[in-house]
Amino acid sequence: MNTLINGIHHVTALASDTQRNVDFYVGVLGLRMVKKTINFDAPDVYHLYYGDETGSPGSILTFFPYAGLQRGRKGGGQLTYTAFSIPTGALSYWMDRLVQFDIPYAGPYKRFNENYLRFEDYDGMGVELVANSEDQRPGWNNGKIPQEHSIRGFHTVTLNEFRVEDTVSLLTDVMQHTLVAEETGLYRFQAGAGGSGSYVDVRFSSSDVRALQGAGSVHHVAFSTDSDDTQLEIREKLLSEGYNPTHVLDRNYFHSIYYREPGGILFEIATNPPGFAVDEPVAELGTTLKLPEWYEPRRAQLEEQLPKIVAEAR
Repeated sequence: MNTLINGIHHVTALASDTQRNVDFYVGVLGLRMVKKTINFDAPDVYHLYYGDETGSPGSILTFFPYAGLQRGRKGGGQLTYTAFSIPTGALSYWMDRLVQFDIPYAGPYKRFNENYLRFEDYDGMGVELVANSEDQRPGWNNGKIPQEHSIRGFHTVTLNEFRVEDTVSLLTDVMQHTLVAEETGLYRFQAGAGGSGSYVDVRFSSSDVRALQGAGSVHHVAFSTDSDDTQLEIREKLLSEGYNPTHVLDRNYFHSIYYREPGGILFEIATNPPGFAVDEPVAELGTTLKLPEWYEPRRAQLEEQLPKIVAEAR
């Protein structure tokens, strides 16, 4: 059987103030801005991509920052926490760093024998740092955060669900995930070869309020697939199971299909190629505004109306 799903490809969320979003993810967390482009469906809004040196699948957190957007609300039917992997010995470093930037955190907590910290970005998006001794990804060496403490990429995402049975069926029967751990009301699934970036945690949250989308809310989670062929294969599986995936959409750096899981969370399947170096060298990723060709005639107008960004680690 072909491996159709490798794990998480990227997570996309909503933000309000553009510069504060950059300050948090580049400045505080030390991620690299790997692409500065626009929302292809709303070109007056940025689409910002953060990740490791090359924007590897499994490291990419992206944002649509809408100025003045009202803050969302965590709850059922939502991806509530996005967890990054850090080395086991880095927890104290990150506790000190969060204090340095006046960012409240909770923990360390323990889940599935892992220690993790929990906090929020400036818009209230839920973020976790999970200490992990098995993740061999190098992370981004930004010259500010010591390499031995840097974020490696995603570890897991948490889906809060009013009912879990149908979501579990989608993950296991269609999307090739396997149940690998369970605690009271919390189930961990693994895709592909396993390890950090392959996990999805499903939390049974029957008493939750219904989530509201807004600044600090996750818009969708994308799962990684190797090629256009494997994407079409998983699309056919989804159709045969009664799901309604979109046609393939060209996002310049990957090809995408979208569909709703049973609890209402938007899922995407994204191809690994062509990647972020398709329109600028790796050494220059994220330094200039990149536009799809159909918006190039509007470049001067867009550059004038989009807010200026300073992206520096701190």
